[in-house]
Amino acid sequence: MDDLVSTEWLAQNLGKADVAVVDASWHMPATKRSGREEYLAAHIPAARFLDIDAVADTHSPLPHMLPSAADFGRAMEALGIGRDDRIVVYDNSATRNAARGWFMLRHFGAANVAILDGGLPKWLAEGRPTESGEPRARNARFSAVERPGEVVGKRDIGRGLGVPLVDARGRGRFEGSEQDPRPGVAAGHIPGARNLPFTELYNPDGTFKSREELRELFDKAGVNPDRPFVASCGSGVTANSVIFAARLLGNRDTRLYDGSWSEWGADPNTPKETGPA
Repeated sequence: MDDLVSTEWLAQNLGKADVAVVDASWHMPATKRSGREEYLAAHIPAARFLDIDAVADTHSPLPHMLPSAADFGRAMEALGIGRDDRIVVYDNSATRNAARGWFMLRHFGAANVAILDGGLPKWLAEGRPTESGEPRARNARFSAVERPGEVVGKRDIGRGLGVPLVDARGRGRFEGSEQDPRPGVAAGHIPGARNLPFTELYNPDGTFKSREELRELFDKAGVNPDRPFVASCGSGVTANSVIFAARLLGNRDTRLYDGSWSEWGADPNTPKETGPA
């Protein structure tokens, strides 16, 4: 299975015993939208809902940080998602949360995980079927093992990474001309970071841009997409779109700063910059 699958592919493979579909929709609090409520109202048949706020490190003061491997494995088994399944993740989110779900599932050991290109909006636009309510129970085993070397922390950033840091937030937040939406979080960016807004990676219909266009966007941001880099954003969500885009270009050596600006920007002792990269 490819990393990026089409709605046609999913329609042809939906219902196969080893195919698990995951709705990873999440919305910024200010939107007053609920991913779970929208999922219950209408989702791709047999899809299971991955709540990134619930399947998280609940002891962290930061939003939806990665949970332990044991907690993630238990959560996936409860949802009916197996580690050896062919897993297709989609969303109906402006923040393109399918990429976060894709990263989480792979990070904890699933080998065959794809993103549905265009997500639920494209599926609906093509008149494909949906269902409502909770899905039927599905037996699954997910022996989660955290892949090493895929996540960095604030201390790693402070010591120096030795590779580029790519910030996926919009230019206004990156440059500091817009205030951060989270109270107590400063404006600006981590010194030396490059800016590649995740929204630029997608077409208006929510599908990923072509490989040629993605490479041009990385080049414009001053980042070699073939070389290692670390991605960050506001709270570890949209950075995964940058990681996934690099993967589409063949890069398998990227890392995520999970705490991202929610952690760095809230710490009065960390250095910060404003203005363009």
